[in-house]
Amino acid sequence: MTGGEATGGGVAGGDTDRRAYLTEHLDAVRSRLLDACRAADRDPSGVTLLPVTKFFPASDVAILRDLGCREFGESREQDAAPKVTALREAPGDDVRWHMIGHLQRNKARAVAQWAYAVHSVDSLRLVDALQRGVDRAREDGVRDTDLEVYVQVSLDGDTHRGGVDRGELDAVADAVAQASGLTLAGLMAVPPLESDPDAAFADLAGLHQWLLRSHPSATGLSAGMTGDLEEAVRHGSTCVRVGTAILGPRPVTSP
Repeated sequence: MTGGEATGGGVAGGDTDRRAYLTEHLDAVRSRLLDACRAADRDPSGVTLLPVTKFFPASDVAILRDLGCREFGESREQDAAPKVTALREAPGDDVRWHMIGHLQRNKARAVAQWAYAVHSVDSLRLVDALQRGVDRAREDGVRDTDLEVYVQVSLDGDTHRGGVDRGELDAVADAVAQASGLTLAGLMAVPPLESDPDAAFADLAGLHQWLLRSHPSATGLSAGMTGDLEEAVRHGSTCVRVGTAILGPRPVTSP
């Protein structure tokens, strides 16, 4: 396929320069991730690279899919939904979408229509909203699998930045595990501002080990971004969420 050809379903394949840019930067991040796994004596197959395509067009997703990516992160339902529709129309679609941004309860029903996983669940009320959303998606015939849920935990107690206080982690995790249509995948966290990522991810790893005592199947750990994926992998991350290092600076206007 040349850079200007379509990938099907009206999703433009992107121009040649954009394809070359994404190829170069994806290769560089894959190399970083491989090196991080080797340094941590971990099997690279145990760590998912999740390109974060928020603010970028469906054509970029199509290029990355051509380059072997099958899972993508989005943070706003209103931006994600058109991309999901466009990629569904592409032949052989096998893409999984992850909601990684803050999720309002009134968007839960819409997100349950397309998301494979939600990484930012941080309240009992959101758990309930997602359960009802999954039930409705099944009634509508657009979903036949459970929704994978990562409970986002606040490492510094500042829940205004997202994440449940660690004192409430057990209750939210239990609610997810008991909800029909939801599967407790594990934990997610973002290091506090100006914190030492190594220390933050060590703290998160300790919380994860604590969670596994009561929920042994919740083995997922969504941690690490462009600037700290090596530290996250060292402390057990199973999913690194990388945007800027692959796609570049945010566009002046979002799609």
